[in-house]
Amino acid sequence: MRTAVYPGSFDPATNGHIDVIERALKIFDRVIVAVGDNPGKKPLFTTKERIAMLKESTRHLKNIEVDSFSGLLIDYVKSKNSKIIIRGLRAVSDFEFEFQRALLNRVVDSGIETVFIMTNEHYVYLNSSIIKEMAMFGGSLNDLVPEIVEKKLKEHFSKT
Repeated sequence: MRTAVYPGSFDPATNGHIDVIERALKIFDRVIVAVGDNPGKKPLFTTKERIAMLKESTRHLKNIEVDSFSGLLIDYVKSKNSKIIIRGLRAVSDFEFEFQRALLNRVVDSGIETVFIMTNEHYVYLNSSIIKEMAMFGGSLNDLVPEIVEKKLKEHFSKT
């Protein structure tokens, strides 16, 4: 069974993330969505909340696990008996950053492979920061995020 790990902060998950997960499942037998924290950012949602939203958003899919991780991604990937990291790419600028990460991972462990999946053209402009900003100002998130994410964003920003 070929297992791939799709890491990210998913703060929050977008339909672009879900698209990458669905397409990865066409290539791999099993996908682990690994929720981690970006040390350079303060998350809007807790890890537990992000995991719950991702589980709800992917419940229609089989052979998927949503988990959390901290520390080095390579250590986590190996702990899951995988050698494959999935990265979604929106634009050339994403590739430059992700390519450097992939090379570093290969230096640390030459058995680790990174598979890049191009984001569907409908979601190429999406990122979590844009989604949070739109939600904060009451913009429509229709077709941009899963229903549960839209609900949680509205709840969060109605309190502030």
